[in-house]
Amino acid sequence: MSTPPSQSAAALAANDMAQRPSDSQWGDIVQQLGAEIAGPLSAALERVNQLMSTGQIDRQGLRSLRDAVAQAREAGMVSQQLSRLASGRLRLSRERVHLTQVLRGVLTQRSRETQARGIQIRQLLQPIEIMTDASLLFSLLNAVMDWALANTHSSLEMRLDLTPWPAKARLMCRFAHRSLDLGTAPATAIAEAPEALNSLTWRLIEQTALTMGVLPLREDEAGITMLTLEFANTVGDEPGLQAAPQPQPRPDRPELEDPLPSHNSKPLAGCHLLIVSPRREIRQEIQGAVRHMGLIIDAVASMDEALQFCEEGLPHGIAFEQSLRDASFERLYADITAEVPSFSFIEVREGEQQTQLSTATPDKMARISRQNLPDALPSVLLFELSKAL
Repeated sequence: MSTPPSQSAAALAANDMAQRPSDSQWGDIVQQLGAEIAGPLSAALERVNQLMSTGQIDRQGLRSLRDAVAQAREAGMVSQQLSRLASGRLRLSRERVHLTQVLRGVLTQRSRETQARGIQIRQLLQPIEIMTDASLLFSLLNAVMDWALANTHSSLEMRLDLTPWPAKARLMCRFAHRSLDLGTAPATAIAEAPEALNSLTWRLIEQTALTMGVLPLREDEAGITMLTLEFANTVGDEPGLQAAPQPQPRPDRPELEDPLPSHNSKPLAGCHLLIVSPRREIRQEIQGAVRHMGLIIDAVASMDEALQFCEEGLPHGIAFEQSLRDASFERLYADITAEVPSFSFIEVREGEQQTQLSTATPDKMARISRQNLPDALPSVLLFELSKAL
């Protein structure tokens, strides 16, 4: 059977993964990882060598150096999430999740980034609930945003609705993968455009979706890309939807209804933590305590730097030293919570401070003693950042 000429080879490759990837496919992913890390690092090394030989570098050169390092770092972070999926020891939870609310939360979390890039997002979202792993869903939606924002030339359309019978939740992300003013470009340039969409982030979308039992379908045609994700386990009271299963108590451990995540599952892989402290040793202690959790970590020395860091995009949580609670912090706190009321702040204190979750404090802010960081911070972060999942 011949392939319709309107369907590109890239679209076929994107959808030719209905089953779990083979060893050779994982080998291709590893090879692609090497290329996406080595390329930016080679460019960065060239800039560094230029700086060493001339002793000078202009603003454009510094920006290029920063961008190259950022690209390599991003590829490394995506590889960390891919390795989590490839481990074969990932435990999936199964719970009722309000897909619409989670998607809106992700879009709100990314609103500063989209505004900084001048990208508008059109939302057409029906209220839908599904049975799924909440942390993987959160990772999947953020990966879709990363991929779409990196490739769109205009705006994004996010549509969430139900398919005809049998009803399934269907998320569609649509954008122009090339500029509209390229309408008269040579046919070869148009044909090659979709290849830029087959990045590591796309691989992450594929593998996360397949791990969740979600089929990723992608069409690239006439400069427009459409990604469709179908969630089979859609629940509700409407005809055609399955009823949500009732949790079964465990006779041996009645207080535990779901299995605990395995040590290497890294349920927060892909979440972004910003550390704010003027003292290097505290920044290192916080980072060391959560190094095994798969978090994306950045660190700054002051609240003014944190304000500047958050202008173009919000992390998922901020861990900060108590001594920095000043006017700049109050401005940062008010600014972020007005935009994301459930945003996670974790205050690190000296002395015998009792560990407190945000649900136990009047200002909804978690607190932890510096001496308890190694033992308590991972659990605190797991609770606080999971509130958004």
